[in-house]
Amino acid sequence: MRRRYFLTGAVGIGSAALAGTAAAGPRRAADPGTALETALFQPPPAAPSTVARLTMALHGAREDFRRAEYRHLAARLPALLATVDTTRNTLTGHAREEAHAVAARAYSLACELAIKSRSETSWVAADRALTAARASGHAPAIGEAARMLSVAMRHAGRHHAALDLLTRTCAQLDDASDADAQGVRASLLLTGGYTAAHTGDRALALDLVDQAEDIGRRHGAGHRLTLQDTPEQCDGMRISIFNALGRPDDGIAPMQRINPAAFPTAERRARYYTDTARMWHQLGNHQRTYAALRSIEREAPEEARRPSVRALTADLVYTPVRLPGVREFAARTGAVPG
Repeated sequence: MRRRYFLTGAVGIGSAALAGTAAAGPRRAADPGTALETALFQPPPAAPSTVARLTMALHGAREDFRRAEYRHLAARLPALLATVDTTRNTLTGHAREEAHAVAARAYSLACELAIKSRSETSWVAADRALTAARASGHAPAIGEAARMLSVAMRHAGRHHAALDLLTRTCAQLDDASDADAQGVRASLLLTGGYTAAHTGDRALALDLVDQAEDIGRRHGAGHRLTLQDTPEQCDGMRISIFNALGRPDDGIAPMQRINPAAFPTAERRARYYTDTARMWHQLGNHQRTYAALRSIEREAPEEARRPSVRALTADLVYTPVRLPGVREFAARTGAVPG
């Protein structure tokens, strides 16, 4: 595999084609499912831009994701993806490879949004991300795209195939020495741990998370990545693993080690509270489940409206335990009719 690492400059966004950026006027919002279908299957016309401008636009889109502002992200994606595709088709040589890498990361981000929305467009976005990443020859972009494809595979129940993809991709990054590549490798290991838990392999699941945590100690967290190898993220993944294994009681110890404020983004803090809500729900503690759900809404209101979180909320509405305000919370987050 070719390994080519590069830095792209970032200058002000001046292209009106990159709708949704700061230079394009007020921030817009869109339904994620509809926007993803538009972005992938009916892209708007777009003029070519520069790699620097595309990099800045991608940074803005990532910030929307980190803030868990998915409707704003959805509004950006059609123009961003259309522009990056038009741009890479007009370039040659190294600049084209750079544009392919930006495209790979943009499509990986689209896949993350699709997975949040439980949209089957995740398969299309992941395939385009991996195709662009391979065209770039940029190993971290390939790893990031492969990770997103593995998540789509896991959601389809193809746990062993997803784990095999993660293992093979991780091995291709074994010899990479820079922090960016190692951060991607750690994210592959973390995702691999959760995937292994879905196959029932507890020992492998926990070993993969331990390996990711070791990378974090040696190289530091990759701040560009959604899934980072910090101690808090690794403990959060252990909670997820124990939930998947049907052993939620084992998740209490890692939960007690975590300071939620240490997670760097609203999206990650909301994910932590989602994992603890699932843990308490499996343990039958309705009060703590409800408290965790309210924390999700406090950190990231759009996370509380995700399909999987709404399902947890709906279960609480019909529990025999009295939970003051739960029906209003459920109506507000779309778990039950208002």
